[in-house]
Amino acid sequence: MRNILFRTIGVTLLLLMGQGGGGALQAQRLQLDAPDLVLNGVQFTLAVVALDAEGHVDSSCSGEAVLSGVAIGENSRTTVVLEHGRFVTKEAQIDRSGEQRISVSAAGRTISHSLRVIPGILSILPPLLAIVLALLLRQVIVSLFAGVWLGAIFVFGYDPLGGFLRVLDHYIINALADPDHMSIVAFTMLFGGMVGVISKSGGTLGIAEQLTRLARTPRGGQVATWLLGFVIFFDDYANSLIVGNTMRPITDRLRISREKLAFLVDATAAPVTSVLFISTWIGYEVGLIDAGLKSVGMVSENAYSVFLSMLPYSFYPILTLVFGALIAFTRRDFGPMRTAERRARLEGKLYRDGAQLATDLTDSHAVLPDEGVRPRWWNAVIPIATVVIWALVGLYITGVDAIEAAGGQDFSIGSIIGEANSYKAMLWASLLSCVVAIGLAVGQRILRITEAMDAWFNGLKSMLLAMLILTLSWSIGQITSELHTADYLVQILKGSLPPRWLPAVTFIVAAVISFSTGTSWGTMGILMPIVIPLSVVLGQDAGLAAAPAYTITLGTISSVLAGAVFGDHCSPISDTTILSSMASACDHIDHVRTQLPYALLIGVVAIVLGLIPAAYGISPFICLVVSAAVLAFALRWRGTRVD
Repeated sequence: MRNILFRTIGVTLLLLMGQGGGGALQAQRLQLDAPDLVLNGVQFTLAVVALDAEGHVDSSCSGEAVLSGVAIGENSRTTVVLEHGRFVTKEAQIDRSGEQRISVSAAGRTISHSLRVIPGILSILPPLLAIVLALLLRQVIVSLFAGVWLGAIFVFGYDPLGGFLRVLDHYIINALADPDHMSIVAFTMLFGGMVGVISKSGGTLGIAEQLTRLARTPRGGQVATWLLGFVIFFDDYANSLIVGNTMRPITDRLRISREKLAFLVDATAAPVTSVLFISTWIGYEVGLIDAGLKSVGMVSENAYSVFLSMLPYSFYPILTLVFGALIAFTRRDFGPMRTAERRARLEGKLYRDGAQLATDLTDSHAVLPDEGVRPRWWNAVIPIATVVIWALVGLYITGVDAIEAAGGQDFSIGSIIGEANSYKAMLWASLLSCVVAIGLAVGQRILRITEAMDAWFNGLKSMLLAMLILTLSWSIGQITSELHTADYLVQILKGSLPPRWLPAVTFIVAAVISFSTGTSWGTMGILMPIVIPLSVVLGQDAGLAAAPAYTITLGTISSVLAGAVFGDHCSPISDTTILSSMASACDHIDHVRTQLPYALLIGVVAIVLGLIPAAYGISPFICLVVSAAVLAFALRWRGTRVD
C-alpha cells in the first residue's frame, strides 16, 4: 500500500561514528518506523532512517544494518542497506501471531520495537459483522456501531469493555474532530434547514404548480411528473412527498395508473438527488469519499473534485433518469406496468381491485405549507440559486487563493476547481441560502420568525440520522485502516479478481446490501471505507498506469452509489420506495412489482454496457449514449403504447 498509516516509534539509537555492519554507516541516530499492529503473513511498510544531530534525515549516510524478527521479500533478507539515509520496504512480513519484536543492529548497538501481530481474517470481521447485522436487523446504526466495537476489541488487546469505551472516546470523537468532517456535517445540516424552510413556505409547491400546466394529456401528465421530479433535485424525501401529492390529482384525471405515478416519483427521487452537485446527499457522499481517499494517503485529492469526476460513471442513476423520460415521452410500457396502464386507461381503474393503498404516514405537515399559503416558485428558486452561485463563487475564490499562495501560474477552470477548498465554499453557500430562505419567508409574511426557525430546525432534524450514519462510517473506516483490511483483501483476491472487474462486483454487492437493508445511505456507509482502498491497492498491485487505475477507482466509488440506489429501488423495505407508494397512494407491493422489471433492465445495462467497458478504458460518455440507445431499443421492442 502506497502510504500505510503508521506512527513513528519513539525509539532511537545513538551510534558511534565509524563502521557498522560491513558498510560506512555514519549517522548520529537511527530511527525505526513500523506500525503498532500488523496482520499475520500480510506485508506492511517498514523503514529505517538515519538522522543527523538536528533530527533531519542524513542523506549523506550510507551503510548496512541488520534486521531481525521480520522477513523482507521472498528471500527473507536480514541485511539492509541505507541509501540517502533511509531504507524503506513495503514487503516486510511476519508469519506468526502474538507479541513480536523487530530489531535493528548497527555499529555494535541494537534497538528493538514490540508490535502486535493478529490473524489476517480478523481484519475483515468488523465490516462483515456490520453487513450481516444490517441484513438481519435492518438497523444500520446498531450494525455500524457493532462493527466499530468489534474492531476496537481487536485493536486494543482483545478487551471487550475497553473496546466498547474506545468506540466513543477514540473513534467517534476523532471522526468529529476532523475539521473537514465537521465542515461536511455543518453543510449538510444547514442545507437540510434551508430545504425545511423553502418547503414550509410553499416554494417547492410553487415550482410544482408551474410544471403542472403541461399536464393536459397522458403524455403531458407523465412528462410533467418526470420534470417536476427532476426540478426538485435538492432532497429525495421532499421530492417524493411533493411530486406524488401534487401530481396525483392530475394523473388520476388523465387516467394514469397509480403504479406509473409511483414509478416516475421513485425514478426521479434518489437518482437525481444523488448525482447533482448540490443536494442533501452531497455532503454525505463527499464525506465518505474524503475519508476513503485519506485512508490510502491520497490527502492531496480534493474529495469534491473526485465526486464531480465520478459522476459520468454513475450509470444506473443517470440511465434511470433517461429511462423515466423515455417512458414518459413514448408512453410505452412492458410487463406488469403495461397491464396496470391498460387497466387505468381502458377501464378507468387507477389501481387494481383489492389493492391496499398506502397512506402518507410521514410528517408531511413539517414539509408541506399550511393551508391558505400561496405557493410562490421564487421562494425555492432564489435560495437554491444562492447555494449554486455561492458554491461556484466559493470554489473560484478559494481555488485562486490557493494557486496564488503556491506561486502557480495556471488559472484554468480545472486548476482552480482542483485547488479549491470545497468545504469552505459549501459552508458559505449553505449559510447564505438559509438566511435568504428565512428572509424571503418572513419578509413576505408567509411565516413568522418563530415558524421559520421551527421549519429550519425540522430540516436540521431530518438530517440527523444521516449524520449519525456518516460518523459511524468514518469510524469504521478508521477501524479498517488500523486493521489493514484492504491489504488483507488484496492478498486473498490477488490473481483471482482483475481490478477492472471491481466496479461491477462492487455494484452487485452494494445492490444486495441495499436491497436487504432498504437503505442506500447505510450501504454507502458500510462499503465506501472498504472499496476505495481496495480499488487503489488492486490497481497498484496489477501494475496499472495512473490513468486507468484512477478510472477504476472512480468507477468503484460510483458503483457504491449506483448499486445502493439500484437495490433501494428494488427493495420493498426501502424508505424512498415506501415513501413513493405513500405519496402516490399506490399499493406498495404493486409499486415494487411493476417497478422491478424496469430497475433490473437498467441495472443489467448499466453493468454490461457501462461499468465493464468503462473500466477497460471506454469513455463513460460513449457508454452512456450506447446504454441509452439500448434502453430505447428495448422499450421500442418490448413496449406497447397504451392509448
